[in-house]
Amino acid sequence: MAAGAPVALLAGGGALPGLLRAALLRRDRSVRVLALRGFAERALARQADVVVDILDYKRIFAQLEAWAPAEVVLVGTVHRPKPTAFAGALAAFRNRDEIAAILGAGDDGLLAGVIRLLEERGLTVGGIDRLAPELLAGAGVLGAVAPDEPGLAAAATGQGVLEALSPFDVGQAVVVAAQRVVAIEGPEGTDAMLARARRLRRSPRLRAIHGGVLVKMAKVGQDLRVDLPTIGPRTVACAARAGLAGIAIGAGATLIVDGPGTIAEADRRGLFLLGIERRHDRIET
Repeated sequence: MAAGAPVALLAGGGALPGLLRAALLRRDRSVRVLALRGFAERALARQADVVVDILDYKRIFAQLEAWAPAEVVLVGTVHRPKPTAFAGALAAFRNRDEIAAILGAGDDGLLAGVIRLLEERGLTVGGIDRLAPELLAGAGVLGAVAPDEPGLAAAATGQGVLEALSPFDVGQAVVVAAQRVVAIEGPEGTDAMLARARRLRRSPRLRAIHGGVLVKMAKVGQDLRVDLPTIGPRTVACAARAGLAGIAIGAGATLIVDGPGTIAEADRRGLFLLGIERRHDRIET
């Protein structure tokens, strides 16, 4: 690998690909962007070196290999294409059974499979946690609002629930109120889960429960190079609409989109924002 080799971003949707690109440029790193058509934001797509369809695997791998990057970073949101769209893409691979198994796996298995495919081609997969740690949440109270004892207890309960769920292909967030698990994130995503929690809070059984905490953390044993939990100002707004008292996130392993703006939004709405230390790096067996 040549000295000064670039960092290649395989960029999906949302603000994070652009934020990572800017962070790397501030560090005087050379950056190449391969934007996924239909997912990457328009502003980033205009700045990208290449825009490609998510199922055009031949071109994706050929371009990454041509750049000979120091690292490839998978960043941004994507949605799994319909199964019928995979048929033509499988022709790009020799071991079609393996690829079909990867594409048919759950989200965790799919990401692990993509990393393996990249590494089998001699590419090194990097992570935002090491390349741009300033984008990650710190530890402790992050804003002007501090959690009370019920808030801390709810955060601890949520952390325990997420640790217990780590071996399973579920989301990275839960809502806990009065030590009761109100919602667990599924494929719908955090914002939709919070909307569901908001509706549930109107039911007679939960109406009398005040406060509550969104807890969002990486899974125990998760590969932190991909799919880091992410929050931003919109997460705070959704949590406030759900009647929550605060948000607890994994310190050093949660991305914050627009950190200052997210903290300001939490302060404005009277929600605490708390970075909590991860207790385990791997699942005990």
